[in-house]
Amino acid sequence: MNWDRIEGNWKQFTGEVQAKWGKLTNDDLDVVAGKREKLVGKIQERYGKERDEAERDVDNWMNSSR
Repeated sequence: MNWDRIEGNWKQFTGEVQAKWGKLTNDDLDVVAGKREKLVGKIQERYGKERDEAERDVDNWMNSSR
C-alpha cells in the first residue's frame, strides 16, 4: 500500500492507527490529518522514540495494512 491511499482515506485508517498506537489521541489524529511526517512526529512525541525508529514503525504498519 502506498501512503497516498492512506492519506486519501485517513478517516478510515484512524481506528487502525489508534489500535496500533493507543497513546495517540483523537486530537493527535486530527492534527496528523493523513500526513506521514506528522504521524511520525506524534509517535516520537508520545512514545519517546527516535525518529528513525518511529519511521520504521510507520513503514511496518503501512506495509501490513490491508
